[in-house]
Amino acid sequence: MYPNGLICVLYTNCYKLYYNISMEFIDFSIHNGYENMKIDSDILDDAIKVGKRVPVFRLYGWSPACVSLGRNQREDFVDKEFLHSINVDVVRRLTGGRALLHDNELTYSYVSPADIIPNGENVTESYKYISSIWINIFKTLGIELKIGTLPRHITHNNYCMAVSTGADLCYKGRKFIGSAQCRKQGYILQHGSILIDYNKDFLNKIFKETTDFSTIISLKEINPDITLYALVKAVKTYLESEFQIK
Repeated sequence: MYPNGLICVLYTNCYKLYYNISMEFIDFSIHNGYENMKIDSDILDDAIKVGKRVPVFRLYGWSPACVSLGRNQREDFVDKEFLHSINVDVVRRLTGGRALLHDNELTYSYVSPADIIPNGENVTESYKYISSIWINIFKTLGIELKIGTLPRHITHNNYCMAVSTGADLCYKGRKFIGSAQCRKQGYILQHGSILIDYNKDFLNKIFKETTDFSTIISLKEINPDITLYALVKAVKTYLESEFQIK
């Protein structure tokens, strides 16, 4: 049994045959929180407007650090004055889920018509498809990820990484990549956060709760030799080998 009853199940490469398609790739860049959310919103709206039939895969970072709230998440736990005093922005995502601190991480967005993903109208299956891309990327780095689930009980954590679902990817029972979706007019926008490293005390202060960090893991803890930019390079290399990149 993994920490806190965290269970992980391996998702296989059954979607491999669907990879030989075109994809638009937007390379890694760093923006503030408002700009990042605006870019993703514009990508989604533009795809809908022109009826785009290929997915758009974007990588990005954040400066300054930023707390993002899930689309329908309450915000009464957020001390905006405190965050402003330490130069941390606050934004609200289009996607659901709970709050994240975007600091030392790689973030991705994936925009796609639902009907070009195998069984893409099914939310769970679409998560599995997009997760399978990340599973295969990390395999090239010698890291085996699995789709995570938790026993069905209610948790009140505000911090997204403290709660694992079938939308997330874990390493040896600990959550590593947190993802969330929104859907609009037949299109999917999926956000995901990949922890490079994290500051435990900083997170506890921001989210006003004590997080069980035994259920969370960062890339630095898995393999400290893989830097953010080495990961970005691995993503690009893998996508170029499996998709027709525009």
